[in-house]
Amino acid sequence: MFSRAVRPTVSLVRGLATSSQNNAKVAVLGASGGIGQPLSLLLKNSPLVSHLSLYDIAHTPGVAADLSHIETRAKVTGHIGPDQLGAALQGCDVVVIPAGVPRKPGMTRDDLFNTNASIVATLTDACARTCPEALICIISNPVNSTIPITSEIMKKHGVYNPNKVFGVTTLDIVRANTFVAELKGLDPARVNVPVIGGHAGKTIIPLISQCTPKVEFPADQLSALTERIQEAGTEVVKAKAGAGSATLSMAYAGARFTFSVLDAMNGKEGVVECSFVRSEETECKYFSTPILLGKNGIEKNLGLGKLSAFEEKLVADAIGELKASIKKGEDFVANLK
Repeated sequence: MFSRAVRPTVSLVRGLATSSQNNAKVAVLGASGGIGQPLSLLLKNSPLVSHLSLYDIAHTPGVAADLSHIETRAKVTGHIGPDQLGAALQGCDVVVIPAGVPRKPGMTRDDLFNTNASIVATLTDACARTCPEALICIISNPVNSTIPITSEIMKKHGVYNPNKVFGVTTLDIVRANTFVAELKGLDPARVNVPVIGGHAGKTIIPLISQCTPKVEFPADQLSALTERIQEAGTEVVKAKAGAGSATLSMAYAGARFTFSVLDAMNGKEGVVECSFVRSEETECKYFSTPILLGKNGIEKNLGLGKLSAFEEKLVADAIGELKASIKKGEDFVANLK
């Protein structure tokens, strides 16, 4: 019974492909943290990963030893402290970065900026030096600013490829799917709600009008549902009462996104995920939309699609905040010594 219960968790990918090219080295930077540990567990359980490289400033050898006993093919290595960061990143195909401090009650994602901006800048600098061709998946908040930071750091090293830098907004999609399914009595695994914009508060824009299967809500219920999706992170922060933010659901969402990236790298066609990326779709330099993934990252930006009047207003209301968050990230790198 036990093996039957454990092994199918790879189905998290919603139809996982297993091709002969599954020899990806994936690094998790911040692997000892609240997101990093469950994320690493999910990645270890996937046949898409051949080498799981874990990095953090503390406890990584223990996390790596623990995970290495699991009966799946991925080799696990643990790396601790700045001196071992280069070794952790050597030869990586995909780097996932959940490192940083979590939100406490009363904090916005933007309140994390000063601490997490420095952490992301340091880690992406190491990526630019050691694995410039890797696909970089940023979970560290505020994503609306940490993606511009990552991009500007890569530019400084002359290795920036906008098709390879992703802000992981997948948790917004996962939440939207779950909440819509709950309200309509559907199986959440069969619901797909695109979520565009950014990854904080009112910049999170669920496109309920584009949901599959098609669903409809009265105006007041649609407004309440949208607000719940936008503030779902705060819902978890409050419920944890000072003990952290969304870690388990974020780990699930981070794994889902990583598996999609790996599937596409292995040649699976038609893999689409929403992600906060360099974009020409709106007046913002970065914007989350559905992305067709390919062997080298972004194959095609699928754009916003047809929006309802309600959704068009949400986009208009988000642009100012999004532009400010992007500029804040860019200015941070411009002012680095």
